[in-house]
Amino acid sequence: MSNDELESIRKRKLLSMQNRVSDEQRQTQAEDKIEAQKQALLRQILSPEARQRLNNLKMVRADFTEQIELQLIQMAQIGKLPIPLSDAQLKQILMQLQTHKRETKITRI
Repeated sequence: MSNDELESIRKRKLLSMQNRVSDEQRQTQAEDKIEAQKQALLRQILSPEARQRLNNLKMVRADFTEQIELQLIQMAQIGKLPIPLSDAQLKQILMQLQTHKRETKITRI
């Protein structure tokens, strides 16, 4: 291979890597924007105590909390939640969701 061919290959690889990095940055920015919007909505929906409870729960069960946040936003948008939602009301919602959890029993023989 000649130097010109090697140089063109290097340029193409560099360009593809730069495109990939810029795509990842755009995706990260979009995700950050969505997260900021979600947090702004939750600030409006939840009382400070309820928000703190949700943040504490997020540290333990992030995937479960993510689903709860989306459900709370949807319920608030259609008017099924009192705004602001108090800590006691959030606790009650969490208890209702927790009862749907399947229990497993292990018996030793």
